[in-house]
Parts: sequence; structure tokens; C-alpha cells
Amino acid sequence: MNSKLRASFHTLGCRLNQAETALISSRFRAQGYDVVAFGEASDVCVINSCTVTEHADRKCRQLVNQVLRRNPETFVAVVGCYAQVGAEVLQRIPGIDLVVGTQDKLSVADLIEDPVKLPSPRIIRSRMTKQPFTIASAGLPAPSTRANLKIQDGCDFMCGFCIIPFARGRARSRAFWDIQREALDLVAAGHQELVLTGVNIGTYAFEGKTFLDVVKMLLTLPGLQRLRISSIEPTTIPEELTELMADSRVLCPHLHIPAQSGDDGVLAAMKRLYTRREFEAFIANVQRRVPHAMIATDLMVGFPGETPEAFRASCDLVEHSPLAYAHVFTFSERGGTAATKLGDKISSRLKKERSQFLHALSEKKKAEAYRRFMGSDMRVLTEERAEDGNWQGFTDNYVKVKIADAALRENQLLTARIASVTSEPVLAHAVVT
Repeated sequence: MNSKLRASFHTLGCRLNQAETALISSRFRAQGYDVVAFGEASDVCVINSCTVTEHADRKCRQLVNQVLRRNPETFVAVVGCYAQVGAEVLQRIPGIDLVVGTQDKLSVADLIEDPVKLPSPRIIRSRMTKQPFTIASAGLPAPSTRANLKIQDGCDFMCGFCIIPFARGRARSRAFWDIQREALDLVAAGHQELVLTGVNIGTYAFEGKTFLDVVKMLLTLPGLQRLRISSIEPTTIPEELTELMADSRVLCPHLHIPAQSGDDGVLAAMKRLYTRREFEAFIANVQRRVPHAMIATDLMVGFPGETPEAFRASCDLVEHSPLAYAHVFTFSERGGTAATKLGDKISSRLKKERSQFLHALSEKKKAEAYRRFMGSDMRVLTEERAEDGNWQGFTDNYVKVKIADAALRENQLLTARIASVTSEPVLAHAVVT
């Protein structure tokens, strides 16, 4: 491989996609490519796509055009979820050379023998397996403070609005020993924080091992300073997890638990597996056992049949529960999902109004949550230096802070005292110990 070949990458969508892009880029490095920032001139550009919403599909197409405007000779590969379910659309876009679905996306570097533009795109969409998987080591991702660790893929829940089971297939888990192997490598390379990622990580199952077993194993790794859990479905949270979180200095007191709605009728239409009261019980249990935990959620507005009363129920959930904040999404109809057959569609105007209102409510709730920590000493992992010279990073419970101390360095774990919470990131000062 010519060492002068350059590859760039762009990730759309979730944390799992970010984890997979890191794995893909490491394979390009192993094959002799120089990895450059997206937007720089490159011989190959890989777009790791998302298809959760129509906006995500459109963004992928826009990125392809953006790359080709800068350099028409760039070999463009679109991989991942949109490539899996939308290959017929992508193959009609001039300039795309390779479309790789979910099953083969991590091997995209092996599929490009010579990055020369093709007259028409090559389409690779293999049948998605239901078997447990391993991830071949191809060197470590680029140095950073924290690393995403993929432990699971796919989902069997079949929520009425969600296309992910079609894009990523049935639930399957990574071999327990393979998770341990990569985790050890990442910690040895200097990563102080690992973030467990997957589509539905709470359903992890491999040869009798559960999600809780994965967490317990990782908590024993020498040198690991932080273990963070990404989004986890409320019905899959093990009872013992909150006990571990309360007792461990390594397991971060931060959970993202998607609710999607605060209304039982909408939850049933969405084919979610719990009621409003059950969801509130899940998060109340976390808050009771781990009072300093930050609990976030996902809420969707504009699902078919969402009445004004149903929307108010979602607002009430944010206002009167232990939730710190919510990520607000607007319903986007996805082909093949059960929601396409529902009536009582919500207008675009009303969806936008509801989204803006709920987002503002969430920001207010977040500010209230941050005020609880005013004057508190919290552990912060420095990640990057901002333009104003301050270092930025996150606390254990995922409060973004900036620290005015030029003597700090990247990837430093320190104690900081929260000094001001009037904006995000909040202001903190390093505590000399």
C-alpha cells in the first residue's frame, strides 16, 4: 500500500457509529493510509451513515455532494445503516463508488483494493447474521481521552417507529473474552474512560454471560478510571447495576434511559414495553440509590395520534421526574415500520412547535440539575482546549465543564470545584490536593 494514500471519515448518528468509525479508521491505518480530518483532501472518504430519520438520510446525501465538490476524484464509500436499507437510492447518486451494508462495514478497507473512481457504485449487502461476533484487532484508534467499546449490535424489540432492526438486524452480542481483550488494549494505550456501546446493550447475552457480567468484569481492569454506560432500555436495567453504581468510583453515575413518551396511549402505539408509571419507577430507583446520578432520556414528539394531552404528559414527565434533561426528537416516518400504518398524522408545523417547547423545557430542567452541583468538588477528565484557552471535559455524571488553568493537559483526571452554572459548559476551578 502506498503510504501517501489518505483517508478521511465522517460519522452520522449514534455513539455506536462513532465506535465503528474508530475501528474502520484503525484498519485503514493498518493498511498504510494516512488518516486526515474530514474536509481535507483525501483519496478515500468513508461516510458512516445513519437512517433513524429522513433528515439523517438527507444529510448523508449532502455530505457526498460536499466531498465531491471539493475533490471529484475522491473515492467515496457510504457504509452502515443507510447503506443497508437505502442502497437503491444511493446507487443513483453520481460519484458514490462503494455502498457497504451493516454486516461488512468494518471491512470496508479490505474492499478497496485501489481507490480509483468507478463508473457505477459497487453494492455489498450481505445477510446479517444472528450469531455472536468478535472484532478483529487492527491497531488502536487515534489517541483520545475516552474510547467507545462495542459490546452488542442489533435489536429484537421492534418498536413501531424504529427502522434500526431492519438496518442492523437481530440482537447479537460480542464474545465476552473479545470485549475484555479490546478493553485491556484500550486502557494500556492510555484511555482513561471506556463507554459501553451497542444498539440494545442491556440485552447482552453470550454463553451465559449477561450485561451485568460485562460491567463487573470491566470494573476489575487495572488502570481503568471510568466506565460509562451509553443508552440503555429501561426494561433491561439489572437491579444490581444501581448498587454497583452507588458503590463504585469507576462506574459513572450517569444513565441515558429512553422514554420516548410520557403518555401510556402513545407508548402502547409505539410498542414500547412499559407504562409511564413503570418508567418513573425505573428512574426513581436509580435516583434513590444514586442521588448524584444524572439521568437523561429521549422523548419523541409528533408520533401519529399524539394528542395535546399526550404531549402535555411528556412535558410533565420532564418537569416532575428525576430526569436531568431530555434529547428531543421529531417523529420521522420510516418505511417498513408499524407507524406507517397509523392514522392521525401530526402536521410538520405542530411537530416543530412541540419540539421547540419541549426542548426549552429540557434546557430549563438541565439548568436546575446543574445548580445542585454549585460549589461541589467533582472529578473531571480533560478532553480538549477551547478557543479561549480553557480546558473542557466532563464530570463522572456527565456535566460538561471548563477549567481556567493553563497548566492542565489533555487526558488529565482531576478534582474541580463547580464555580458557576450560568452557561454550558459550566465553570470550574481545579482543586489543589
